Amino acid sequence: MVAAVAIRPMHQTDIPAVARLLRDLAEKFIVHEFSDAARQSFLSKNDQIAIEKFVADGFRYHIATIGNELVGFVGIRDNRHLYHLFVAETFQHRGIGRQLWRVAHDECRSRGHVGPFTVNSSTHAVPVYERFGFRRVRPTEDHDGVLFKPMKLSDA
Repeated sequence: MVAAVAIRPMHQTDIPAVARLLRDLAEKFIVHEFSDAARQSFLSKNDQIAIEKFVADGFRYHIATIGNELVGFVGIRDNRHLYHLFVAETFQHRGIGRQLWRVAHDECRSRGHVGPFTVNSSTHAVPVYERFGFRRVRPTEDHDGVLFKPMKLSDA
């Protein structure tokens, strides 16, 4: 029997594990499309120090665990932008990403956000976000070699 997924706000002590998971997944699924310089830039702008700064700047994070194992996390910027959503590879396709998104979405709504949500998706994650209801709003953007697909969700 598989233990249930628990979702809770991220604590400061979770940040090193969150940063490791982000790096591992980014290296496998995201940065292979980037130039070497862009890959290094993306990884450094999303490392442990960067995540600590995001939290200090008001980003809100939740983590998903099974037992004591971190299996995913979500980060929201400005109560409306899905900044990070990562699920460990061995736990993908089990609804954990959707659960994390739902927690983040509902918290944003409870904090007063009534407009659309945005996300800058990697190529790999576009189908996931489309299943959540996001739609591409512009062609792929290239910011100094970091590629992403701007997407928006207009829900009630």
